Formats: sequence, C-alpha cells, structure tokens
Amino acid sequence: MAYDVTLITGDGTGPELAEAARKCVDATGVKIDWDVQEAGIDVMARTGNPLPQALMESLDRTRLALKAPITTPVGTGFRSINVHLRQALGLYACVRPCKYYPGVRTYFDKTPVDIVIMRENTEDLYAGIEFERGSEECGKLYDFINGISPKPIKSGREETGISIKPISVAGSEKIARYSFEYARKNGRKKVTIVHKANIMKFSDGLWLDTCRKVAAQYPDIECDERIVDNMCMQLVQKPELYDVICLPNLYGDILSDLAAGLVGGLGMAPGANIGDTGAVFEATHGSAPKYKGMNKVNPTAMILSGMLLLRHLNENEAADRLENAVAKVIAEGKDVTYDMKPNRDDPTAVGTREMAEAICQAMH
Repeated sequence: MAYDVTLITGDGTGPELAEAARKCVDATGVKIDWDVQEAGIDVMARTGNPLPQALMESLDRTRLALKAPITTPVGTGFRSINVHLRQALGLYACVRPCKYYPGVRTYFDKTPVDIVIMRENTEDLYAGIEFERGSEECGKLYDFINGISPKPIKSGREETGISIKPISVAGSEKIARYSFEYARKNGRKKVTIVHKANIMKFSDGLWLDTCRKVAAQYPDIECDERIVDNMCMQLVQKPELYDVICLPNLYGDILSDLAAGLVGGLGMAPGANIGDTGAVFEATHGSAPKYKGMNKVNPTAMILSGMLLLRHLNENEAADRLENAVAKVIAEGKDVTYDMKPNRDDPTAVGTREMAEAICQAMH
C-alpha cells in the first residue's frame, strides 16, 4: 500500500529541508507517493500567486501534506500561507512536541523536558480579522465600538488599527477535547490550560470555562490552569512539571517557541496541524532565506515532522526507527550541522544533506 502525500517545498531553505525530510521518510520503507508542489515567495515572483491552484487541488485530493517552511512578509505583502492552509482545511489543532534529545546544546540538558504544546489553530487574533488604520472600514468600526462600549477607544480615529479576537465555544471545545484525547492515547498524565481570563473575561474567560467543562469529562487525566505570563516563568523555572499544554492561538505560537528554546531551539521543533479530515506536518521554524542554497541549516525539525506524519498514518514502527535514528546521530555528535556543535565554528560540522544521509544510515 502506498500513501498519497502532498510535499510542499516552500521557499528560502524550504526546498533543501523538504528533500532531506523526504529522503529520511522514504528510508523507513513506508511507501509514499509524493505529489510535489510549490508555494511561497519564489512561485509568487514567477506567477503572481504565492498559493497556486495546483497546490490546493493536490491538498483537496490527498488531505495530507509535509510542508517545508514558507516566508511570511512582515508588516506588508501577502498574508500567512500557513494560516490560510490551516483555515482552509479546518486544521484546528496545532501539535508541537518539544522533547530533549541527549547531545543537543541547551541549558536544560539535565532536565527531562518532554512537553507537547496544543495550540488552537483557527481563531483568536490569528483569524486575520483586521482593519487598517485610516481605512473607511476601520473608521466605521471605530465609531461603532465607541458608540456601544463602556470603554471606548481613546486613541484618535485616524491613528488606530483594529484586530478582532474571536474565540468560540465550538473552537475551544475541539482543541480541549483533542488535548485530553491525545494525553489519554499517548500515556500523558496532565493537561495544563493556559489563558488570560483575569483580563479578557469574555474571550479568554469563555475559553477557560469551555476547557474546564471538557476537562471534567476526563477524570483519569490531571488538569491544572495557568495565566499565560506565569506559564512563561514556570516553563523556564521548572519545565519538568508540564506535560500537555493547551492554549489559544496567539499564546500557543509564542509559548511553542519558548518551549523549543528549552530543548535546543527551533531546529529541534517539529509540528503537526490536525483537522477532522486532513493534516499538514511542518517544522515550527521559518524559512531562513539568508541561508538559501547553502546546505547549512539543521534539518531535524523537518525530519521529525516526517516522523509525526508516519505516526499519523499509524506506521508507528517506522516512526520509532526514524526517531531513534535522529536521536542516535544527535547523541554521537559527528554528522550534525553547525548549530549542534559545541563550537558553532567547528569545521567538522556537516550540511543539511549530509546530516539527513547520516540519519538514513543510522536506520540501517
């Protein structure tokens, strides 16, 4: 049996990372028919569209993708392709494991960090409901809010941009339930619900209330709660106390980077975006365009995202072999990229391709 999977090559260092991950997944022996598709700045420059129709047609067919990083312009340009794909495919759960592998450079190498960030993926401030300062629509919304709110916007009408933070019962319930089901299925003992309900009582308050109701249905899983700023401190002070952490979209994005820092950085941080009828697997990090074509960047996060893809396909034996091979290469410290050496200028550091090849060899 062969699985149909869309391989999105991305931009910047994305194509190099996509090839490295594909090679390692193929080396497990699991049969995958890859449908290779482009997205991002490079295809935008050629066609005027960063998200080609051919890619969306491929995803409609496969409902499954391994996606390399794609650049999101800061402040201007097209909106995040990552966000668009999550919303278009209904990928409501962003799963970001942050696990320490011996041999990785980190201040927490004596602490057993093994945390899974569960980030709601379609709502909150990342829903993209924004109104530009000075636009007619923003002005209308400004006037409407100031007409009905007991706490009007105090900055000037022409000075203010507005973003909307929608959080629903349905969206909160789905990610909370997914978090508890994941914990139960994977032998995790605790889910921590993160919020800012002390300040945002009608959005984060709704989130917290909904998550509590879901938690009550899982008496076998411990549940606790943390305000998001306190959670940041807790993760830095005593990350070993945490297991599965369930957060709204914005907080989940921020804390997943913090948790990645505990285990060696974004180069060690894989991710999965899960919906009821589809899934996209991707590294947490960006496209690092300054390293494009240099065969330099760490492929571990993309390769581990491929490992998560295999687990999603219930190819658990192959996933275990791939993860064990990654762990072996890292522990040996020989065939790893510059960022994983004790001295980042170490001339023995290998490139992206060479590290992927070493991981393939370690499986055999």
